[in-house]
Amino acid sequence: MNKGKDHYLEAAKRSAAWHKGHIEKMKQCRFDTIAVHGIYSMQEALDFNQGSIIEPIYMSTSQAYRDSDEMEAALGYEVPTWCYSRIANPSMYYLEGVLALIEGYQTGHNTSCIATSSGMAAIHSAVEPFLQVDSKDPNRPINFVGTSQVYGGTFQQFNVRKDHERNIEWRKIVNSNDMSEWESKIDENTRFLYGEMPSNPGLAFFDLEKVAALAHKHGIVMIVDATVATPALMRPIAFGADIVVQSVTKTLATSGSSIVGAVIAKNNIVSKWGPEEMKADFCMYLKALPNRDNGPNISPMNAIMALNDIRTVRSRIDLCSRSTMKVAKFLETHPHIEKVDYLGLESHPLHELAKKYMVLVDSEHDEIYGEKVNRFGHLMSFRVKGGAQAARDVFDGMQRIWRATDLGRIKSVATIPAISTHSQQGEEGRKLADIPANLIRLCVGAEHPDDIIADLTQALEVLDGKKIKYTSPEFSAGGASSATLAR
Repeated sequence: MNKGKDHYLEAAKRSAAWHKGHIEKMKQCRFDTIAVHGIYSMQEALDFNQGSIIEPIYMSTSQAYRDSDEMEAALGYEVPTWCYSRIANPSMYYLEGVLALIEGYQTGHNTSCIATSSGMAAIHSAVEPFLQVDSKDPNRPINFVGTSQVYGGTFQQFNVRKDHERNIEWRKIVNSNDMSEWESKIDENTRFLYGEMPSNPGLAFFDLEKVAALAHKHGIVMIVDATVATPALMRPIAFGADIVVQSVTKTLATSGSSIVGAVIAKNNIVSKWGPEEMKADFCMYLKALPNRDNGPNISPMNAIMALNDIRTVRSRIDLCSRSTMKVAKFLETHPHIEKVDYLGLESHPLHELAKKYMVLVDSEHDEIYGEKVNRFGHLMSFRVKGGAQAARDVFDGMQRIWRATDLGRIKSVATIPAISTHSQQGEEGRKLADIPANLIRLCVGAEHPDDIIADLTQALEVLDGKKIKYTSPEFSAGGASSATLAR
């Protein structure tokens, strides 16, 4: 006999009240505790997950229901449900819960999150709802204003997919810390402001409080890609941002085992564009409507692998930031280096501004520090004297630092953006973003910094003619290297 729809509605109310209380208790904890536990509770573990201490991976595609009444309530979004893993899944829920809490940590705002299949999917999810045609004036032009110094994939999405293919104008900001430039680009058709800070790979930065205030003056939202900083160093919502994008794949999911993106937003954003339900809870709107239909959401396995990496983000970013500072200071004085871009260096023109925003979370409560300390992340770039070929020679000489387009790994990784991550945007686009051919991007991992400096030292020696250019072992027809075959 069916229990009736009201039975499930009442049960949902009790469950929602309990979970709300649990999350409020978690908000009272320190950042590290939230990162470790997230929203997964001991009660949930004991009642539903066989006492599992770590969040289980729910690999099922869909959820079964007790009867037609429960199914009706669930599919009408009247009770909590994950129904189908393209839309939601418990593993996804655990990841979204911890990201919402750490991004909203000590900001004074309630935040929500939706996890996506990649950082690029997160960017698309964050901006697309604001770029819809005005139903009252279908011919009205659409534009958005954003920094030109962005990740190469972001540049392509904005410049090609939005601007060239759909005639949605991207008004590029060249000097992101010039308030007059931001002001000059905004008009009555501007849908949002977008900035990446610190930028990849040039470490561009801007005064977020001022830019966010400008956005709100014009009734539009401020969207920030804070992938390089992570919530351990900077939480843009605390400084006026409405929506934050994270390529969780990078520093947050440092092991390199998962591809993950996330959108985190504060509730009740102010925007003259979009429906009211979207403004009330932006991420829930995405989950229930556009992302439900478009399907860019994350898989359960990737969600849990990323979640496990996030647990230690504060201590990792502290360690890697300190190591990067040591490496940056070494390179700054090296005779073969033309310029080092790292916000932690006092010589960087935006160093003082970065100090305002990039602070190791809870360092004032740390028994080691006992006060707020600045940390500037583990992404830096340097320019090699002698041009593109010299940069290639140094790059090819690295033996401990991995040559790859990745960043944020527990292992140190380097690339030449002009021939990899930013190659598609062309010479003009790279000039606009200040990415010359002799620039090497370096993301310092958790190795001892002395070993990274030693590898850079021997790689730079190729420019002195003291060593033969390194060549990697050739690969056999079977795909294994000669070194592998020799074992």
